[in-house]
Amino acid sequence: MAKRQEPVRGVFANGMEFLTWGTGHRTLLFLPGGPGSGLPVGLTGRMSRAWFDPFVDAGHTVWYVTRRRHLPPGHSVADMADDCAAAISERLGGRADLVVGESYGGMIAQHLAARHGDRVGRVALVVAAARVSDWGREVDARLLAALARDDSRAFGAAFAEYVLPHPRARWLRQLAGPMVVRGMLSGKDYPRSDLRVELEAEIAFDAREVLPGIRVPVVLVCGDRDLFFPVPIVDETVRLIPGCSMVRYEGQGHVKVASSRRVPHDVLAFVEEG
Repeated sequence: MAKRQEPVRGVFANGMEFLTWGTGHRTLLFLPGGPGSGLPVGLTGRMSRAWFDPFVDAGHTVWYVTRRRHLPPGHSVADMADDCAAAISERLGGRADLVVGESYGGMIAQHLAARHGDRVGRVALVVAAARVSDWGREVDARLLAALARDDSRAFGAAFAEYVLPHPRARWLRQLAGPMVVRGMLSGKDYPRSDLRVELEAEIAFDAREVLPGIRVPVVLVCGDRDLFFPVPIVDETVRLIPGCSMVRYEGQGHVKVASSRRVPHDVLAFVEEG
């Protein structure tokens, strides 16, 4: 078993922040979900990092990276992939053996694989696909509108819909809204303007045109009840990526799959196939 160590925190030249830990000879670049990307620190961080233990035990050094801070207006998901490629060149020796992109990070990972295939070995897309559903873009639009009018309550309720999408959960979303606001809009390293840029980029995101050009091995891990990336869009994505394999969790939605302790083991099985 690989020796546990405290993470080392730093910042890439382009403003992306990172935590790295593990002593393995293989590198794992993790791109987290969003909108908004913070580092897993404190008690929450220790709980979050436990998800990566199987990778560390299998000989990976983990690099958990955020998006750039103070994103320029119009910065696209493809631009964010270029940022990741620059980070790989700067600190990872020019190549990440494994890229794991979760949700928003999975959108970025698609462009990273398509535009910078020489910088990555294998790619795991976790609860991500070539485009966001109409429902997901509608939620994003409401989040943007709430930010524009500085309506924290509406922002919190809309974001809570990510986790509690059922119409009958509306009252729960209203209760959870203030907690969401504290978690996303208060005391974060990223400015609110970054949330706006990320939301705009997510609404515009469509990777279908570039996916056939991917030449690295890809696995897509998904749930059959994911409202952001539903089955038809996932199936389309798998068809478009040459040789893409898929692991589908029955009866699970977006958040459940993203947090599942099964995911690292399924991704490692994909890695060991090669």
